[in-house]
Amino acid sequence: MDKIRMQRLGVVIVILSIVLLATIFHFPIHFENALTLLPEADFDVKIAFWRVFFEPFLGLILFLNRSLYVLEELPYALMWLLIAYLVYCMIKFFGNSVNRKKFIIYKIVNVPIVLGICFAIFVLILFIPLPNNTIVNNSKNSVLVTTHAHTEYSHDGLISQEKMMQWHKRNGFDAFFITDHANHKKTLELVKNQKKIKKLDAPLVMVGEEFSGSNHMSLLGLSGTFETKGMTDKAVIDSVHKYGGAVIINHWFDGKGKDIEVYQRLGVDGFEIENTATDLYYDREIFETIRNFCEEHKLTMIGGLDFHGYGRACSLYNAFEIENWSNLDVGTKEQTILSILKSGTQENIKILVYKDRPFYTKTNLAFRPFATAVNYFRTLNIWQVVSWIAWLLIFQYLITRIKKVSNIKCSGLFILAGISSIFMIVLAINYFLKGEAVIGYSKVYKEYSLLLGPMGLILLFYSGIVAYFRFFRLKNTL
Repeated sequence: MDKIRMQRLGVVIVILSIVLLATIFHFPIHFENALTLLPEADFDVKIAFWRVFFEPFLGLILFLNRSLYVLEELPYALMWLLIAYLVYCMIKFFGNSVNRKKFIIYKIVNVPIVLGICFAIFVLILFIPLPNNTIVNNSKNSVLVTTHAHTEYSHDGLISQEKMMQWHKRNGFDAFFITDHANHKKTLELVKNQKKIKKLDAPLVMVGEEFSGSNHMSLLGLSGTFETKGMTDKAVIDSVHKYGGAVIINHWFDGKGKDIEVYQRLGVDGFEIENTATDLYYDREIFETIRNFCEEHKLTMIGGLDFHGYGRACSLYNAFEIENWSNLDVGTKEQTILSILKSGTQENIKILVYKDRPFYTKTNLAFRPFATAVNYFRTLNIWQVVSWIAWLLIFQYLITRIKKVSNIKCSGLFILAGISSIFMIVLAINYFLKGEAVIGYSKVYKEYSLLLGPMGLILLFYSGIVAYFRFFRLKNTL
């Protein structure tokens, strides 16, 4: 069987596998209540047109970004890509009976380029807001709210206030608190300007601040300026309550704070029961401890999105039951949200988790990318399957035509290297300029600029030198 027939057979096998996984073994994406672990029928999944159209290019990358333990799993996925490349090289090596020494040199020289491309993919997944799936709110009175988010006015934020508003709108939120670290003055300015707009075409922004006391706390509903530097936990909590605000203990489950009873005695209003800044799940025994404690002491449980402008895709929503939301004025909307947060009951709050794969623990994460790939194809709907089939057939046709009509040797590896290096350089310049505009606030703009810029330049220089010698200077020897 010739090579073209083998390729066509491979495409057919891939198409049949995709169809089988998406139909017989289908896993329906849904929103699950974090406390009951049951699906919430009033909320559906919205898949953008451009996501479907470019499904083979974006789908698996975006699915990886929603991994339960994304920061651990992404490097493993890229590791397997590198291993696959090395295996491919070995197969070609044993199938090539001549110039094996030159072939080895050829492939070894390629390894740094492959590593650079893998790093660029990692950056793309974590730092660029690609058209990911979001939520459709079909409920009568549910309002979707974020209580924990950071802009570039936090030391670890990578997103402007305007982009933060756009991000929340794109992800279906009705309202959100900005909780920058040790700073809420910039949010106060934004909110004052927002209140001047008669018809608001964006989610409601509310003032908050994350206070780093013995444990990180979200101070919500701040109506004026006050300083928290040097203040005790008790003094900060009392000050927020004095002016009608609410205090939520953030990610207590990371084990860095005091005993849970301490915060209850200090008078906090509730605890984050989930936080998706890093892992989607943490130890379920600790989860049960927090839930039982909150239920016993009438403390509110909330989901902390903890969005910083980078990281995993939006996987957590708080649904507040508020009647006649669209007809309420700005002040009433905020006060209603705060009263629910301070109520000490879950009667009017649902914590929704985006569920697109079965739960698994952190064991054997090194092999998890294979299960992730299978689970991705299980979640596809009919239009996503059609997109995969169409693009596979297009690629097969183009590969066949190029081989028949062209003798031009052009390596896709170097094209990817060029795109990857330019992407990192442009992103580094963008971060540098943004960092200059918010000096004294975000520190990560500079940190990532100093990382991505040199990486992009090194990849561009190295791949350019290799391409020059391979295709122009020594094309007959390398």
